[in-house]
Amino acid sequence: MPELPEVEVVRRGLERWVRDRTVADVAVLHPRAIRRHLAGPEDFAAQLRGRRLGAARRRGKYLWLPLEAETPAGTPDRAAPDRAVLAHLGMSGQLLVQPHDALDEKHLRIRVRFADANGTELRFVDQRTFGGLSLHDTVPGDPDGLPDVIAHIARDPLDPAFDEDAFHAALRRRRTTVKRALLDQSLISGVGNIYADEALWRARLHYDRPTATLTRPRSAELLTHIRDVMHAALAVGGTSFDSLYVNVNGESGYFDRSLDAYGREDEPCRRCGTAMRRRPWMNRSSYFCPRCQRPPRVS
Repeated sequence: MPELPEVEVVRRGLERWVRDRTVADVAVLHPRAIRRHLAGPEDFAAQLRGRRLGAARRRGKYLWLPLEAETPAGTPDRAAPDRAVLAHLGMSGQLLVQPHDALDEKHLRIRVRFADANGTELRFVDQRTFGGLSLHDTVPGDPDGLPDVIAHIARDPLDPAFDEDAFHAALRRRRTTVKRALLDQSLISGVGNIYADEALWRARLHYDRPTATLTRPRSAELLTHIRDVMHAALAVGGTSFDSLYVNVNGESGYFDRSLDAYGREDEPCRRCGTAMRRRPWMNRSSYFCPRCQRPPRVS
């Protein structure tokens, strides 16, 4: 599933190609792609027609497009949006900006056309149909038009408003392990299996280290590594292991070439040369160096 860097790359593409465009028409080609909109495809399309899309926003792995109301004079209402289109990419979802005459993708699920003469449209493509688009009310007064259904999602470590002190205090309170905490989207959002393993390797922390044992400097160091690895991934377009994750122009990211831990079972640790290991973990895998990231002692 795409993590923060991959979703941020898509958000930036939407910011460039979709912002301030008015929806002319919507075609829902597979109902599962809007399954969270219980009123159905026709209502989904009707509620989008004539609405102007605001600046693409993101919180963790979620991104959304606020809907700006049109005033009677036909100009956009810049007040806090009351509705938003929320996008969740799931395992294989793609938001692509394509020319009108481009051939339809095999797994095209939703097409959004605009009222201008730009010549491009927005397409939601999803092979496995785990992702989708949905319409939601926004949190009252929120200037970014945060959809109310994700109000419980914590801020991510790249958000200027992320509270490091509150994060450390929450770590110390919880009776859990560090990787479980990093994947808890109500505690810190945007971190998934790949970037958790990468940050823990950089911090020399075992994934089963109890959070209660982390000192304030140690948790601050971990946050620094999380941010560093995410910035590095963003610089090369994110991590793509196959053609399923791409940006809005259909291009893949290249951070998989720079991974230090994830996917490197039996390869030498880039720090000490010890063979990297993989262990099953919560229906996933954890990759770590047994020498640099020693497991916690069992009391």
